[in-house]
Amino acid sequence: MTFDYLVLGTSDLKGLNILDIGATLFFFILLLFLLKKVAWGPLMGIMIQREELIASEIEAAENSRQESVRLLEEQRDLLKEARTEALAIVENAKKQGEASREEIMTTARSEAVRLKESAIREIDTEKERAIAAVREEVVSLSVLAASKVLEKEVSEEDNRALIEATIAKAGEVK
Repeated sequence: MTFDYLVLGTSDLKGLNILDIGATLFFFILLLFLLKKVAWGPLMGIMIQREELIASEIEAAENSRQESVRLLEEQRDLLKEARTEALAIVENAKKQGEASREEIMTTARSEAVRLKESAIREIDTEKERAIAAVREEVVSLSVLAASKVLEKEVSEEDNRALIEATIAKAGEVK
């Protein structure tokens, strides 16, 4: 076997057939055209669809991420607001407790003053009763003593008037 056909000389160029070259070129171009229509076009269509799908998924993911960030910020704001409200409620409860304490203390003080004044009035009333009772007893004893001293019976009304006048003068002198 010889490899003469591999080495082309100038004399062998005559053996090339232009018709074969043209037919080969025509079929190659036809094959490229058919591949473009049948394989390349649908393949590129699928690639474009895939690219659009990936782009839409990336956009949806970005939108979802932005929505998550927005919701996270919203939740943080709500949590901050809830903490502020809780602190306000606690502060309000403290103020109400302090106001209630002050009200109870004021009520207790006024009740103590009222009880003290009532006790003083009661003591004064009892003192007046005791003084009246002592006067009555002194008057009776004085009448009895005076009647024994005088050995005569003076009317009880005269004696009583005389003794009360004496006691009244003695009370004024004090």
